[in-house]
Amino acid sequence: MRNGLSKDLIARVLGGAPKYTIEQLEEMFPQRNLAEGVKVTRFAPSPTGYMHLGNLYSALISYKLAQQSGGVFILRIENTDTKRENKDAVDIIINSLAEFGIKYENDPVYGPYYQSERKDIYHSVAADLLARGLAYPCFLTQEEMDEIRENQKAAGFATGIYGEWARDRDLSAEEIIAYLDKGLVPSIRLYSMGNPEQRIFCKDAVRGSLSVPEHNEDTVLIKSTDGLPTYHFAHLCDDHFMHTTHVVRDESYFGTFAMHVQMFRMMGWELPAYVHIATLDKIDEETGKQRKLSKRKDPEANVAFFLEAGWPVESVIEYLGNILAPGYEEAKMKGQVKSFWDYEMRPKKMPVSGSLFDMKKLEWWAKEFIGSLPVPELVNRVVNWANEYGSDINKMQVANESYLTSVLGIERDNPKRVRKDFITWSQTLENVAFFWDELFVPNTEYEFNKDALRAFLETYNASDDKDTWWAKIVAVAEKCGLKNGDVAMNLRVALSGRTNTPDLYSIMTVMGGERVKQRVQNAI
Repeated sequence: MRNGLSKDLIARVLGGAPKYTIEQLEEMFPQRNLAEGVKVTRFAPSPTGYMHLGNLYSALISYKLAQQSGGVFILRIENTDTKRENKDAVDIIINSLAEFGIKYENDPVYGPYYQSERKDIYHSVAADLLARGLAYPCFLTQEEMDEIRENQKAAGFATGIYGEWARDRDLSAEEIIAYLDKGLVPSIRLYSMGNPEQRIFCKDAVRGSLSVPEHNEDTVLIKSTDGLPTYHFAHLCDDHFMHTTHVVRDESYFGTFAMHVQMFRMMGWELPAYVHIATLDKIDEETGKQRKLSKRKDPEANVAFFLEAGWPVESVIEYLGNILAPGYEEAKMKGQVKSFWDYEMRPKKMPVSGSLFDMKKLEWWAKEFIGSLPVPELVNRVVNWANEYGSDINKMQVANESYLTSVLGIERDNPKRVRKDFITWSQTLENVAFFWDELFVPNTEYEFNKDALRAFLETYNASDDKDTWWAKIVAVAEKCGLKNGDVAMNLRVALSGRTNTPDLYSIMTVMGGERVKQRVQNAI
């Protein structure tokens, strides 16, 4: 083993003596008192912008693993990339999780949960690695690293700081002091002893037993620019001291798996179970090929899209749950579970390659969910959405809740016949817009039988029951030499501007006599 640095030199390298020893940190963050099999998971986003649907997918899986085991789910903000940090992003993350019913626990014993507030912890662990000769100060400038990279490319070598390319690997104490005396601030790099020609054996909860090449690059642990840790080092420390049992992350991180396994083993820490999930893909409308959801091309990549458009959050969760747990839909259709929260998800059965997110399939889940809602709950959901996200027109539609309740209650009294024409809260209000005079659009292309409409008005009485009303429709048809359906269609188009609507009698009842008379008269 290489000789490590002295305490005094470590203090100079890190810009101050470490605050804690490893032993003290272990005492500060004791093992959780949890039953066997209980999982501790986390969602650890970087607050760099909006909440991506892939982030929600990852959070859902982490939360579900903890929830179904009676465990702990943590929100940890990985904000060590100060250049890309967005001040509003944390609020967006927190609000998005709340909207989708994902609840996290922040135990003060294991916090703080903002990485920018855990600098003393990372420096203390880095100090331990420096003392054991498992890390070293690196004074390479960006220009020097760029030159190394170009030379490696020219010679056909893999790029990176490793082996003979790692100039500062074996600096003497005197050489380190000389650099420091010049005012240079080093990064702290891992002293990797990996060999890509050898392999390490490990497990992934989705993919099973794996054999991957050893990692040989001297990864940066502490950045020279701000003294903050890299993702690789920070998540190592955080997952250990927070006692994370399962790390859920996108398969794009799989290339760093060997590095992280080796780092845990170098520290002598227990390795958490890694759950590398498949990315969310879609079929490109132009090419017909499968690709990742794009922030630039796909509005649905932004979680806010679903909230603003009024997709029921439950339907989004249900559909995502069905993607990651293919057996869920069948179990629900058989009545074995009420929702995804009741279904036992197993990582081994998760898809191992790009999972397709299909808006048409999401529509099915949304229709099923909205169709199952009692009218008061449906009205409440629509009103709440309109008041928070809706336009002035939407707010006008929900201002009279009594009228809205009557409108949305049409054909919802038969549990065996679920209405499937409502998809989102915004589309629901758009679907019934013709009930409001301000939004009604007359059908100027339809050729009305004006004699039939006049004949109907002569006998129309808003207080008629359905049988009496229909008898009058039949009488008008006979008088005008029309089919019963033709008369009904003339009324339907006159009242709604549409040829396809729910039950006509119910529509006329909700609209009321004066509105019905006025619209029929206008059609004449």
